[in-house]
Amino acid sequence: MTNNRFLPLIEQLKQRCENTLTNLLSTSIAGTEHTVFQTQQTLCQAMIYSTLNGGKRLRPLLVYATGMAFSVPLEKLDLAACAVEVIHVGTLIHDDLPAMDNDELRRGKPTCHIAFDEATAILAGTVLQCYACEILANQSGYLSAQQIVAMIKVLVHAQGCHGISGGQHLDIIAPTLTMTEQDLMTIHRLKTGTLISAAIKLGLIAADSQDHRIIDNVMQFADCIGIAFQIVDDILDIESSTEILGKPVGSDQHNNKRTYPAIIGLEESKRRAEYFHKKALFHLQELDHQCDFLRYLADYIVNRIN
Repeated sequence: MTNNRFLPLIEQLKQRCENTLTNLLSTSIAGTEHTVFQTQQTLCQAMIYSTLNGGKRLRPLLVYATGMAFSVPLEKLDLAACAVEVIHVGTLIHDDLPAMDNDELRRGKPTCHIAFDEATAILAGTVLQCYACEILANQSGYLSAQQIVAMIKVLVHAQGCHGISGGQHLDIIAPTLTMTEQDLMTIHRLKTGTLISAAIKLGLIAADSQDHRIIDNVMQFADCIGIAFQIVDDILDIESSTEILGKPVGSDQHNNKRTYPAIIGLEESKRRAEYFHKKALFHLQELDHQCDFLRYLADYIVNRIN
């Protein structure tokens, strides 16, 4: 694969997701009439501000790439792609709160609790996570009822105590514990990997694939790139800059977070990221060129540190 082969496709799909998100938010949230309480208008504004605040849109891209590998039309993937991004944005709002990471920048702009206030940010993050399920429920013209229910179950599970929320909690208490690399991998799988795996699972559900061998290989790929993604994030928090990341660097060390560099060192962390990258690609080796876009996204995830 050449380095720029998929760049036009990425931009096309990001814009497609952006347009769909804008339409969803403008009709079902911004279009709601609130004639009594101005604070309700503020809540809607906070949700829109955080969702349309830029970002890589990696998780929607993974939904699209997985579905496209199985020839699913894009219109059958749009709402799933938006739903997983809305969940992601909700978790970022909560991550940035003073009780969590206490960050003031996200995607190069003031975080939700800075742009609005802490209470509004808490509510905005919570409502967005609920709204993701509402988005998925409105796909009856594209997917079967069974597919819709399966997608909702995937996102709800990803958000729960055995997913992102559980990982966030472990991340908070980790500085008080003696951590092994295996313990840290568990946190990374829950906090970050779960939603990446969920994005790919949504694409598989849209494809309605019944080949369990293929499903298993693709989900093993998802698990590996989820871990690699968070390891790279740990590295970038040390080596990158606020201008590039759009958020403060060095916050992991400032908050005494347990990260791969903190436990096994920076260079070994880079080797681990490359190991999981290669392992991810290994799980796709039996699949043909239909999965090249997924392979490209795996390359992108790891090459952020190169």
